[in-house]
Amino acid sequence: MIDGSQVQRANGLIREFNAAGVLAAGDVHVALRLGRLAGESDEQVLLATALVVRAVRAGSVCLDLRRMRDVAVDGGDAEPDRFDPAALPWPSIETVLAGLRRSPLVQGAAAGPLRPLRLVQAGGTDLLYLARYHRQEQTVRRILDERARTAPMIDVAAVETAVQTLFPDPPPDRQRLAAVLAVTRWTTLVAGGPGTGKTHTVARILALLNTVEPGLRIGLAAPTGKAAVRLQDEVRGQAASLELSQQLSAVTLHRLLGWHRGRARFRFGAANRLPYDVVVVDETSMVSLTLMCRLLEAIRPDARLVLVGDPDQLASVEAGAVLADLVGRPLSAGVVASADEPILAGPAGADVSSSAPTGEPPLTADERERLRGGIVRLVRGRRFGGAIADLAGAIRDSDADRTLALLHSGDEQIEFVPPGEWTALRADVVACAGRVRERAEVGDAVAALRELERHRLLCAHRDGPFGVGRWQREALGWVAQAQQERLDPHGWYPGQPLLVTANDYESRIYNGDTGVVVRRDGALVGAFQRGGDPFVLHPSQLPAVQTAYAMTIHRSQGSQYDAVTVLLPSTSSALLTRELLYTAVTRARHRVRLLGTDEVVRAAVQRRAYRASGLRWLPESNRPAAESAGS
Repeated sequence: MIDGSQVQRANGLIREFNAAGVLAAGDVHVALRLGRLAGESDEQVLLATALVVRAVRAGSVCLDLRRMRDVAVDGGDAEPDRFDPAALPWPSIETVLAGLRRSPLVQGAAAGPLRPLRLVQAGGTDLLYLARYHRQEQTVRRILDERARTAPMIDVAAVETAVQTLFPDPPPDRQRLAAVLAVTRWTTLVAGGPGTGKTHTVARILALLNTVEPGLRIGLAAPTGKAAVRLQDEVRGQAASLELSQQLSAVTLHRLLGWHRGRARFRFGAANRLPYDVVVVDETSMVSLTLMCRLLEAIRPDARLVLVGDPDQLASVEAGAVLADLVGRPLSAGVVASADEPILAGPAGADVSSSAPTGEPPLTADERERLRGGIVRLVRGRRFGGAIADLAGAIRDSDADRTLALLHSGDEQIEFVPPGEWTALRADVVACAGRVRERAEVGDAVAALRELERHRLLCAHRDGPFGVGRWQREALGWVAQAQQERLDPHGWYPGQPLLVTANDYESRIYNGDTGVVVRRDGALVGAFQRGGDPFVLHPSQLPAVQTAYAMTIHRSQGSQYDAVTVLLPSTSSALLTRELLYTAVTRARHRVRLLGTDEVVRAAVQRRAYRASGLRWLPESNRPAAESAGS
């Protein structure tokens, strides 16, 4: 039988790396095709070309040539890695760089304008890009720097008065600082972990803008339909008390930009700007480089942009970790002083170097510097605290010893269970399903949805021994046995947990929505949370949907549950990273259970999801000429 992952016509280095599993067939085909078009036959250059295609497929914007040996082939949970990367015939960095610098793939071919690769030095390393992603990164950098060179004209006295009303706590109240930045800057980044009040802050930012500049046209968006609905519900929930319009709606970024099936381009872009004075994007950590580029091109230079999200969470499934890059990059030399300095300082005598009575820690020197660039990080937890917050902080800080100490502390909020001990997990799954079923049978959709959030089983993988596929079947079997009834995962039954896997805008159902089947007037309907009242429709109207006793950690982003159980993969899993563990732990409000070993936890905390990018470094134009090449 022919192995579809092996490219039969590949030769030399690229063939060896393909056979070892480092390169997929698609990586090889693209590299060979580009090599033929440009007349490039150097096997080391072709290997680098295939590796940059692989890097983009894995989520990076480019290939960090100094770290090109740091590859991971996901062995999942079934078996260890099939090979030792160090045993492969890696060429030297100097040889690869020399080949790329003279390659027609970088310099351009004599036969035509084809130049699909860009070689750039930034941040002390050499970065190799596919041309498309280099252009997008440069566009994002350019537009953001241009927006930072000017500031809105504001009535300082009016803003100060409105800020005092909406934010009575003086600095270092970071929600207040975020609102001031959003009024006085064209671009604001509001970062923070779960429960730090990011969406609460967004509503007050809009109220502040509405007070000082009435009549602004506001666009609310998020990368997924589920996140957009949650943003809309949160803002509308505070609208009455803040004198905001109850009609504010949030959509996906694709809808905001005017995407339609069959069209090659968005409706809105550089030649047709969005008609909004203010655009707020929630869950920005999930926005890819490509989508961020399209958004920035479509926003008017005189429109405010507020980007909100958690840079420590899992990044977009596509290329880029834009929010983390923007929060971490140095300030551009072009940032102008704004009129917000006295407002940021607060009332006369406010001391930003000491903690506030509310528990806000003092502003650090780095935070005060970041405010100049329109960046604020919310740090005070308002949804959960105690051991879970401490655990999340230890993971975020890559402190493996502290993480393990908390897991073994015996705190009632944290449970650390060895693999194979499923008793407590089974009890939680069965108990939660039983309560959901009771409410669903009597048609109480609100209560059924509330009970559905009592516990959630999270997995790193879709497949394998610790993947969603297996644990859906296990959980379904447990529930069926407890309820003494055969449950068909492909049919419909009261209490069935649902996960939507495709958007259906006409039905108002979105990818990532979770719901439950309830009995209403003798018929079964699917119920989904929409603000205070659930949204219901007949199961036949649902788009792609699946039974969801378990879900991936990626799918859980943006959601919160009273308790979560996290099945950690083995150390051979390429998905086992600090970001994965942090995201999983921060889904829990009151209790988190991890199933794994000390070795697995230590590996996760110490392994950061590295996404190569040049966005967090200074623009090439700001660096000495000797440090930039091949742009």
